[in-house]
Amino acid sequence: MEKNKTWAGPDRKLTEDIPMEEPVDSREIGDISDSGRETACREDMSGTEAGKKAGRKQPEKEEKQGGWKQEVWEWFKIIISAAAIAFFLNTFIIANSEVPSGSMENTIMTGDRVIGSRLSYKFGDPERGDIVIFRFPDNEEIYYVKRVIGLPGDTIDIADGHVYLNGSAEPMEEPYIREPMIPEEPMHFEVPEDSYFMMGDNRNYSSDARRWKNTYVKRDKLVAKVLFRYFPKPSRIK
Repeated sequence: MEKNKTWAGPDRKLTEDIPMEEPVDSREIGDISDSGRETACREDMSGTEAGKKAGRKQPEKEEKQGGWKQEVWEWFKIIISAAAIAFFLNTFIIANSEVPSGSMENTIMTGDRVIGSRLSYKFGDPERGDIVIFRFPDNEEIYYVKRVIGLPGDTIDIADGHVYLNGSAEPMEEPYIREPMIPEEPMHFEVPEDSYFMMGDNRNYSSDARRWKNTYVKRDKLVAKVLFRYFPKPSRIK
C-alpha cells in the first residue's frame, strides 16, 4: 500500500512540474512577417528620400552661388546709377567749389565749400551783388569766385577807397566788404556789353578785375550763382 502512494505522488508531480510548450498562434507569425516587410518598406522609403535630398543638393548649391552674383549685380547697378545722377547734377544743375583764398572774406572764408546753381543764368541775368563762380578770364581752366559789381554798360570809378557807379557822386553801399579799401590812384572802367566787372569782398587782399589783364568776364563764362556754403558750417550766402 505504501509503494502505491509513493509512486502515485511523483507521477502527479512530474505531470504538474513539466511545463507544456504553448502552441504558437499563427497570427503572430503573420504579424512578425508583416512587421518585417513594413520595416523593409520604411527603409526603402527612407533611402528614396535620402536620394531625393542628395539630388537636391546640387541645385541648392547652384542657387546659393547665383544668389551672391545677383547681389553683386544689384550693388553694381546702384553704384552706376548713383554715379550717373551725380554726374548729371554736377554737369547741368549745380556747381561744387572750394574757395582756396581769403579774397571773399568775411562772406566766404578760406577753405569753405560752396554750392552754386548752374540754372540761375540759364533762365535769368546776373544782378549786381550776386556772388558768382566763373572762368578766370586770364586762364579759363581756373575757376574764380567773386561778387558782381558792374553790369553790361556800366561805368565804374574807384577813388578814395570807394566805388562809384555811372557817374554818381555817392559811393556804392557795400555792407559786405571786410574793411574799407586802402586808397589808391583813381581807376575808371567801362563795362562792355555782355560782360561783367567782378571784385572780392576782402578788397585789400583780392586779386580781381582791378588787377587782371583781361578785365571783364564774358556772359558765357559765368558758371553758377553761389547759393550757400555746405562746409564747414552750412549757411546761405548773400
